[in-house]
Amino acid sequence: MSLMSEFKAFAMRGNVVDLAVGVVIGAAFGKIVSSFVEGVIMPGVGMVTGGGKSLTESMNVDAFKVGTFLQTVLDFAIIAFVIFLVVKAMNSVMRKEAAAPPAPSPEQVLLTEIRDLLKQRPV
Repeated sequence: MSLMSEFKAFAMRGNVVDLAVGVVIGAAFGKIVSSFVEGVIMPGVGMVTGGGKSLTESMNVDAFKVGTFLQTVLDFAIIAFVIFLVVKAMNSVMRKEAAAPPAPSPEQVLLTEIRDLLKQRPV
């Protein structure tokens, strides 16, 4: 077995693909959470607590980074869609490889013929 065929067999196993998808989706979702906390939650907390400034100075709407958060959500959606397409393509390739059932053995053919002859025999 060649090195490439061994690598293909390893990479196409379900566990490896599931782990890779989980890592990529997890990293992208971690960016969403970080962006939400940094750009939406913390400026609100800073406004409520004053953030070391007077309340009127800390009520700066520009501190909220909602656009950055929405961009991160869009990035996540794009990454998830691309991963979906890759997994779908990989699954279709795997189905094509597994679609052709093996030919029956000579013993199976003989047993099938015997069964058919027994069905035709009158009781």
